[in-house]
Amino acid sequence: MDTLYWHLIHHFVKHNYRIIKLTELQNEIWLESFHHKSAPLIRIVRYDVDWSSWLQRDIEYTGRVVEQLRKRHIMRSLRVLNIYVTTYPPVDDWEFLVAKPLTLGRNNETILHTIMLHQANVEESLQTISEMSAINIDVSALAAAHESFAELEQLKQKTLFLAREQIEKEKRLFEYGKPFFTYLFIVAQVLMFLFLEWKGGSTNTLVLIEYGAKFNPLINEGEWWRFFTPIFLHIGFFHLLMNTFALYYLGTTVERLYGSFRFFIIYVLAGFFGTLASFLFTSSVSAGASGAIFGLFGALLYFGTVYRHLFMRTMGMNILSVIGINLLFGFVVPGIDNAGHIGGLIGGFLAASIVHLPKHRFVAKQLASLVFSVCIVIVGIFSGAQKHSSEDVKITLGLAQHYIEKERYERAEHLLKSIHDAGEYKAEVDFLLSYIQIKRGNIVAAKQYLLSAVETNPRFHEAFYNLALVYLDLKEYTNAENAAAAAVDLQPENEKYRQLLSNIKKFVE
Repeated sequence: MDTLYWHLIHHFVKHNYRIIKLTELQNEIWLESFHHKSAPLIRIVRYDVDWSSWLQRDIEYTGRVVEQLRKRHIMRSLRVLNIYVTTYPPVDDWEFLVAKPLTLGRNNETILHTIMLHQANVEESLQTISEMSAINIDVSALAAAHESFAELEQLKQKTLFLAREQIEKEKRLFEYGKPFFTYLFIVAQVLMFLFLEWKGGSTNTLVLIEYGAKFNPLINEGEWWRFFTPIFLHIGFFHLLMNTFALYYLGTTVERLYGSFRFFIIYVLAGFFGTLASFLFTSSVSAGASGAIFGLFGALLYFGTVYRHLFMRTMGMNILSVIGINLLFGFVVPGIDNAGHIGGLIGGFLAASIVHLPKHRFVAKQLASLVFSVCIVIVGIFSGAQKHSSEDVKITLGLAQHYIEKERYERAEHLLKSIHDAGEYKAEVDFLLSYIQIKRGNIVAAKQYLLSAVETNPRFHEAFYNLALVYLDLKEYTNAENAAAAAVDLQPENEKYRQLLSNIKKFVE
């Protein structure tokens, strides 16, 4: 029966079953292959069973272990073959224990089929095993197999060698590539952080926008590169530190799995999708590699769809837990761009499905993923372009003022015109545009902007004051006096306004 026991193991290993447990005495073995839906899990025991009480306890123990495995692998159902190879069956009544499969779980999700293989029923049991596992077994040849001790040892070694080859093959999946872009991206984001600090601070909103942070109005104005540049910018040292550690640990894993070229595409596309989701759902200025890093989680999830049980056996629960905790953290803690995280997660999954795993080609599936991704991008950009918020306008005004102070009038004008129909802030926009025209010497255009500003906000005393100066420059003294008088009426304590009005009256007189 030892020969039959090892022949059975060898047969299953040849059919891509993986040894997940072998006892020290080598008399109990667990095999899995979730490619075989009929019997993804097989347990074979070589033990001469004497009494049915031992058999009953062992079946119940096996059922509990199997149910734990099903829950750990997050499986809806699991069908298991539990095979006992024994010289003789138990001496007392035992048939009732194996007549029906043992079912476990709240809804009988786990089904345990027990087969008692002994000298008197070898061919019958082998035929049952073949049918239940859906693997063809040469019943006659296996039943007639008889090896010497040396031949049996050779069969053991051959079986274990095949099993080790399978393990090495799985290991090679995680060692396809060598990290290169991971380190390059880490260096890039550290250098950009130092650059931002040098330019005025990585927490300074104006500095962030100046050097590529996600800012919706500028994206709407055609600065499409802002879908990518935020990946390399970070807001504060802690933000950089956390994302650098995450990129190091996740990036090296994903780059080894997918190779450098695929990793580059996954990381960049995931970052793009993260920025796109932020553009679509949030108006705040944002930056950081978080979306791209969540994309690496998405790439690992895609790996899990191809090698589901290898994924769950190695890293699956850890990855799912970390994703869940981070997303929950993003919903609870204010100031975190969770839209970008979720967008990056989806983007990384889609990017991985486009490039697929090394040495795998599913052209139809990859093409479908590409078309689906392009559709999402088109819809996302179009939908995001229709959205404007008062927060966008306030930040844009601040940034335009910053550019005006730096005498970068063309850049300021470009910004202001992007929000010219800015609702409650329209008067402020017109006022700044008029200032730019004054600096350029275009007094007539400045007058039109100031007239628009005071029409929108009749209490805008600074606009009336500037309008008076413009009228004065145009030698329209009566209009200048009226505008200066309006400024004084709105703010009578302002000495500058009163002095201007007094000077204009002298011209009129």
